[in-house]
Amino acid sequence: MNKKLFLSQNNKMIAGVCGGLGEYFEMDPTVVRLIVATLTIFTGFLGGLLFYLIAWVIMKQSTPIA
Repeated sequence: MNKKLFLSQNNKMIAGVCGGLGEYFEMDPTVVRLIVATLTIFTGFLGGLLFYLIAWVIMKQSTPIA
């Protein structure tokens, strides 16, 4: 099992972070978006936004297979 975490190209709303996490954990990306939105609301917007921005910087773009 050799899974890699990438930004999603198919389930992309803003940057593809939640879509990529959903694909990696084999979950519906909408559920991941709800979790991030809940985290953002309950941490006073700083925790969720900080998580999203850090994940956006750390996660790589998937390279197309030619």
